[in-house]
Formats: sequence, C-alpha cells, structure tokens
Amino acid sequence: MPQEISPQTGEAGWSGPPQRRPEAAYEQTGAMAAQPYPGPQQPGPQQPGPQQPAPRAPEPREPGRRQAVPREPGRRQSGREGAPRTGGDNDTRARSNQETMVSDAPRRARGRGSGGPQGPSGPGGPEGPERPENERPKWRRFIPSWKIVMASMTVLAAGIFGMIAVVYVNTTVPDDSDTQAGAIAQGSTVYYADGKHIIAKLGTPRKIIRYDQMSQELKDATVAIENDTFYEDSGISISGMARSLYMTATGQQLQGASTITQQMARGYYGGLSSEVSIKRKVSEIFIAVKLNQTKSKEDILKTYLNTVNFGRAYGVEAAAEAYFGKGKKASNLTLSQAAYLAAHIQTPSWGSEDPALKYRWQTVLTYMGKQWPDKYGAAVKTAKWPKIRKANTDDAMAGINGYMVEAVKRELQARGITEDVIESSGYKIITTFDMKLMQAAQTAVRGATGNMSKEFHTSLAAVDPKYGRVVAFYGGTDYLKDPWNEPFDSAKQAASAFKPYVLAAWLKAGKSINSYVPGNVTVPKELPGQQPGGFKNSHSVGASIDVVKATAQSVNTAYVSMAFALPDKIDDVKSLVEAAGFSEKRMDDDVKAHGYGFAIGSAPVTAVEQAAGYSIFANAGKYTKYHVVKEIRLNGQVAYPEQKAVKNVISPEAAADATVAMEEVLKSGTARGKGLGNRPAAGKTGTNNEEKEAWFVGYTPQLSTAVGMYREVCKTKKGKIIQPINSNCPNTPGGKPHKRYNINNPYTRAYETTLGFEGADTPTTIWRAFMTAALENKPVEQFPGRSDIGQPDNIVPSPTPTPTPTEDDPSLDNQDPNANCGVVPPCTDDDQIITVDPNENGTQQQDDGGGFDGRGSQGANPVMIPQPTTTRREDW
Repeated sequence: MPQEISPQTGEAGWSGPPQRRPEAAYEQTGAMAAQPYPGPQQPGPQQPGPQQPAPRAPEPREPGRRQAVPREPGRRQSGREGAPRTGGDNDTRARSNQETMVSDAPRRARGRGSGGPQGPSGPGGPEGPERPENERPKWRRFIPSWKIVMASMTVLAAGIFGMIAVVYVNTTVPDDSDTQAGAIAQGSTVYYADGKHIIAKLGTPRKIIRYDQMSQELKDATVAIENDTFYEDSGISISGMARSLYMTATGQQLQGASTITQQMARGYYGGLSSEVSIKRKVSEIFIAVKLNQTKSKEDILKTYLNTVNFGRAYGVEAAAEAYFGKGKKASNLTLSQAAYLAAHIQTPSWGSEDPALKYRWQTVLTYMGKQWPDKYGAAVKTAKWPKIRKANTDDAMAGINGYMVEAVKRELQARGITEDVIESSGYKIITTFDMKLMQAAQTAVRGATGNMSKEFHTSLAAVDPKYGRVVAFYGGTDYLKDPWNEPFDSAKQAASAFKPYVLAAWLKAGKSINSYVPGNVTVPKELPGQQPGGFKNSHSVGASIDVVKATAQSVNTAYVSMAFALPDKIDDVKSLVEAAGFSEKRMDDDVKAHGYGFAIGSAPVTAVEQAAGYSIFANAGKYTKYHVVKEIRLNGQVAYPEQKAVKNVISPEAAADATVAMEEVLKSGTARGKGLGNRPAAGKTGTNNEEKEAWFVGYTPQLSTAVGMYREVCKTKKGKIIQPINSNCPNTPGGKPHKRYNINNPYTRAYETTLGFEGADTPTTIWRAFMTAALENKPVEQFPGRSDIGQPDNIVPSPTPTPTPTEDDPSLDNQDPNANCGVVPPCTDDDQIITVDPNENGTQQQDDGGGFDGRGSQGANPVMIPQPTTTRREDW
C-alpha cells in the first residue's frame, strides 16, 4: 500500500520536518538515541499540536535493510526512545559518537543554533547555512565541560586512594629477624686470658643498650632536632613527606623530610635502603605508619638511637665513649654532650670541632628550649661546648696486637666463624694469651737478638701442656710492618729437636731406655733416605751407647737405627707425631722424600707445633690440640666454649722415661748448664745442616716452650746483598715505588743461609730467659720419677766396661781423656771435649751424614768448625 506523503517544506499543510524512521532509534550502541531538533514553532514528538500529522505507516522492508519495529504509543523504545524532548535552542543533549544514521534523507547539521528550522542546504553552500554568530566554534567541541572534569577527577582520586588502601593493607611490618646486616652489627672485642685487658676492638663500634639506659636529655635533644612531633605524629609528617617526594622526583637529595620512625625503618629493616626512588620512599612511608601502630614510641626511639651513625661510632653507647672518653655512657651524658651527639646525626662525617657542627649544636639547644621551656629554658642558655677527646688513631693491629688478633681469626675461621661474623656480632673473645708472658716473650727475644741484623728471624711459642693453651708467643715486632707470624707461619726443619718423638715411639713399642743402640754406624748400615756414606755423627761416641746418652748427645746413628727397629719402622714415628698435632701432609710428604732422615728431623715444623707436641712429655702422655681462644661470650653467656679435646698419645710411664733422657740434655748433654737451676726442666736442642735452622724445645710440668731461629739474606739478581726492610726483602730499591721492580719482579729475593750458631746457643738462651720470667713466683713442680718400663732391646751388644786404672798405673800417662765417652758410665762434665777425628786435620765436620739443608734437600758442603770448643757440637 502506498505511503501517505506529508506536505513538504513551504507547501500547504506543512507542519515540520518529517519524523525519523523508527529504526534510527535502534541503531545505537548503548548511547542515547539521536533525535531531530525541532524549530521554535514546532512542538516535540510528545507534544501534539494542532498541525501534527498522523503517524506514518511502516515502510515495506527493502532488500538489505533492517526492518524497523513500529513504536507503540506510550511505549518507551530502545532505552531512551520514549523520553520527552524539548524544543528550541535549550536542547543541550549531546549525541553519541557511535550514532548510526540510517535515513535516506540528507543528514542534518550537528551544530545547534538559535535560528529557524534546520532544513536542506541553503545559500551557504552544500554543507548548509553559515554558522550564526553565537554558535560554538569547532575547537571548543574538544573541551570537556566542568562536570566531566570534576567527575574524572573524582574517579581518579578514588582510584588512587583505592590503590593506596590496597598497598597499605598488603604492607607487612618486618620482624626483628629481617634487620639489615649492619643495623645492629656490634664490633667484637678481643681480650687477654684474664677477660679484662683488651687486645683489640674489631668491626663496627657499637653496643646495644636498653631504653632506660639512655639519658632523658639525649632523647629530648634527638626529638627536638630530628622530629619535634615524634610523640604526636602517626609515624610520618605530611608536609615533610610532600617535600621529600618532590625532591626525590626531581632527583634531589632527601633533606630532613623523614620522621624518626621513617629513619628508623630505613636504617633498621631489610628491604629498605637510602637509594633515591619513589618506590623505596612509598614503602618507607607505609612501614613507618604501621610501625607507629605496632610499636611504642619508646621502642622506636631506642632502636633508632642504637642504630644511627654518630661518626666515630654507631649507637649512642659507643659514641658516648668515643667522643667523651672511657667510662662515659649514654646514661650519664650532660645536656651539652647530649646535644652534641644529637647534632652529629645529620652529618656523621663532620669533624669533632667542625663549625657547622657547632652551629647545629646550638640549634639543638635552641629547639630544646622552645619545645620544653620549663625544663630546658634556662639550662640551654648557659650550656658550654663539651670537651671532646682526641680521636683514637691507633690501629688495633699495630705492634704485637696484630699477631694475636691474626692468630685468633685464623682459629675461628677453622671453626666456621668468619671475619664478617666476628666484626658484627658483638662477641667478647677471651684468648689464651697471658699479658705478662706475652711481654716476657718480647723481652727474651729482643734481649738476645737486639744486636743482630734483621736477617735473623726468631719464633717463640709457649703452651700450657695440661690444656693446650698458647699462653705466649713472639711473632714479630710490628704486625703492620711485617705481618708474617713466625711461630704459626714459619715451618722449618726440626733437626734433632724431632728425636724425642722417635724416643716416644720406642717406649710405646715396649722398649726400654736401658737399651743399647748403635753409636758410630747405623744398623743396618744402609737405610732408605741416606746420602752417600750413610748417616753420621758430629763426633765419635763409640760403637754402642744407651738410649739416655744417645738423647743427651744427640746421636744420629742411634736414632735412625731405633726408628728402623720399630714394629712398623718409620711409619710408627709418623703416626705418633700426627697424633701429637703435626701436619699430616707435611709429615707424609717428608717421609716419602727423605726416608729415615725423617727420624732425625728432616720434616718442617712450626714453633707452636713443637711446643704443643712436647706437651705429651710434660702432661703424662696426653695431647690437647693447641688453641688460642679460651671462650667466646655474647651478652654474658658462653656462645662458643673452649675446644680442648684430650687424647692419650703415650703412657704416663713412657712420658716419664722420655723426660729422664731429655733432662740429661740440660745436665750433661748439648745444652749442658743452661737449665733452670733447682727447677726441674727437660728439652732437646736441634741444628740442621750448615746451621741454617736452630732450635731448643724444653718444658717443665707447667709450661712447654719452643724457640726456633733461621736466617735469610736478601740478594739482587747480580748477587748483591741488601739489608731487609722490616725483616722483609725489599721488592724495590729502598722500598720506594719503582718503574722496573715490583712484587712480580722483585728487586731482591730471600736466600736462607747459615746462622753461625747452633740450637744450644742463642735459641737455648732465649728459652731460658723466657722460662725464668714465666715461672717466676710459680711453685716448683717435680717430674714423675723414672719408671723403667719396657724391655731392653739391644740393637748392638752392650759395650765392654773398661777397667778403672789405679793411680800408679803407668798407662794413664798416655791415655786419651775422651776414650770412654759414649759408653757406660757416661762422661763427666770435664769429659765434654769433642774428639777430633785425625783424618780431619784438626777440624770438626758437623753432621754431614744424614743432614738436610733448610730447603729440605740433602746437605752439600759441610761447615768446618775450628777447635777447640767448650760444648759438644749438635748432632742433627
């Protein structure tokens, strides 16, 4: 059926623009339906007028076009289809950008004017009439209205606060186990054995104290200058936070914006740091707010003052002593001193008398007076600049202290306590070192070697044989100049001072000191490790000699033969010394390299190993591993106890009989006349080939001490001898920087050379001087009596006694006074004259058979010693 055609514009019966097809109202995507704008004389679609035409009948659907659904009268369509419309220029509703026009008629102009009806194009051109004067310019269409702006800001603010709420809820307060490594780090203190006298302080100078151990003046001074609203705020300062965020965002330094709670969080807990970033600052703020809710102000302030850096020290307790002297504590600070420490918080690097520090100190006092006028108003006006102690510039490792500290660190490292732990755990480390004996060791060594060049090196170690404690040692004169710790680092050939361990193995095997052993020739004649000609002695002792005399006179042939006669031969000796604390690797390597030379001291040992090793003779056969730490305490409790595991190496009877033999060394042997007077003492001398190393190791029931010496000359590549610098061969000429010479291409190198004396000389002198001082006022203790355990094992037949001639026997006139030396009974003191081999043309060859030089190789050229001599030369 044909549609009814409405009158057109300007025709009779025209009442307004044609009504839009219903489908136009449905071509929407969630937006308001587009509507025509009626003119001023035209009523809206819901306002029927006298000329309003009847509704148009639905058009038949054309192919490809959507069929519009007719709108029923009074029924709202498509969300807002039925909404009333207003006509005229007052219609301000915006059209949807997603509106789709489906009408076949030309699209209406979107502009809104105040004129008449908007019809087809007019004289203005094909796009429509010209824009009236009061119509909005196109550029203003892109400016949102204030309502949209306000709505957007509201949504944005809600989003931001919502995110803050989420982050806040999910922020957890770290617990005390999550503290930064350095926040509560307390330096450890190393003490002498008495636990009172300090050797050195290591690591961070800090001591954690309680809140009630801090003076009120200090607390008030800190709050006044750092955060005057501390007791009232919620952990943050809004104004300060804004300033801090701005300065952080612009890349500037954070300057005084954080509260005490924020500073405490940043300096105490892990995960926070001082990096300049928004993320870190936001985390700090949230944690500070929650800390304020979960911790008391007192706890926060206490943690802060224990954590903060004051320049010379961390924490108020250590800072009080560092700036105001020994005995000064955080609890007894004066007002002026408290203000001084509070002023130092801002810039710890300020010098103690820095003008900027003085100005801030005055500011602290001013703020205290303003904040608490009744309390400090008058006092701050009369406060005077406090007296500051001179900074302690002494290095904790200077002098002999460094050697003791180094020995402690080395031992604790072996126990799994690293240097970082030592320097941050606040330990009280009590060593085994006796302050008096440490001084006695320095005096004894320097007294005997003061006139010698720095080419001579001395090590001394003294051990309490009952507990294995190293009570004293001499490592050098100044650790900072020469860090080589002689008794712990210098492993030198033990020479004849090693023979007592062969004696211990002999007795442990059930053999007796009453046995007779070879004097001039070994049995068997050829032994593994000997050099051409076999093992020899420095003097003739006869074909047969008892074990006691062989020990006193240090007979090489006797001791290598004794080692060979053991059940497992040289392995028995090696096993025993390893049980007595010597390096298994060094012992094993030396047996492989030198065979039976091991029995007479070819193995390298240290002084502290020797002093501890001889403990088996002084302590009834028991060995306790030597150590330098008595115990470690933390907060008054023992954190690490003393390690003193004891094991039996030989029987008490074997130790007693070995002592009998070594007592004879000081009575009639190589160290004759150098004992301790009426105090029983025993020991053994040792000198290796060419006198490159010399030893004396001796003991009483209370103390075992080893003294070793060696000599190194410094030579250039051309062989020129240069004197050492601080006992070290210089890497550059004069020790000054040099273009050609350096540590990789040294100017000189060290070469070990002859000392010019034996173990019975300077080493024994040093030992005697030290032992005399160390045992002064100590009770005289006796050794156990001779036990005579075991059965005699005569490797060679006992010697035939020589008849004693009568006074009128004419044979006395031509008798060699030394003919019977080395047989039983032993020679008297007057008989201690070296027998001169007629084949040596009046000279004595020292130990060229079986000896080894200081580098562990077989000896080369013997040292020719002119005669006569007053003591028996040392058999190595």
